[in-house]
Amino acid sequence: MHDHDRDHEHEQEHDAEHELELEREARRLIALSRIRQYGDPALRMRGREVEEVDDDLRRLAERMTDLMHEAQGVGLAATQVGVLRRLFVFVDEGEDRVLVNPVITKRSKATEVEDEGCLSLREVLVPVDRAIEVTIEGLDENGERVELELKLPSARVVQHELDHLDGVLIIDRTDDESRRGALARLRPQPVLGAR
Repeated sequence: MHDHDRDHEHEQEHDAEHELELEREARRLIALSRIRQYGDPALRMRGREVEEVDDDLRRLAERMTDLMHEAQGVGLAATQVGVLRRLFVFVDEGEDRVLVNPVITKRSKATEVEDEGCLSLREVLVPVDRAIEVTIEGLDENGERVELELKLPSARVVQHELDHLDGVLIIDRTDDESRRGALARLRPQPVLGAR
């Protein structure tokens, strides 16, 4: 094989990788467009208890899980897709999980401040103080009782998603200066992409 051929092959590989990257990014943006963004009233509403775990709920959980992955997130609450029900999906150590009617039953006294982002507040990262360990209970997608003892980072994710079900956002949980900075970025931008 000539070096020239090898270069050509390498170029093709590079192009294919670039294509994949573009496709992933396109999928992420489409997914984000299907997730309610800051300013949407649904994000400030409380989700209602789920009465029964049925096929409709399972379909919703499945749709939310796909959306979460396409948006490259690690958690997604029903209120973020405009469904006012107490349900969220998240990734725990590489495993997809569904929690229905989740309740935190124990949280560690020890907390840690770390930057948090949110699929509904795209451009924003703000420091949020969270318990480093929590026990959370609820039902899974089959209506079975679950109790999870979680450490960081999963503990942070479920606290964030549970907040969503109460209409609470990360900008409500951060310090004043970070909140001001975030709100300045979140103000509706003029249309036409003029920044």
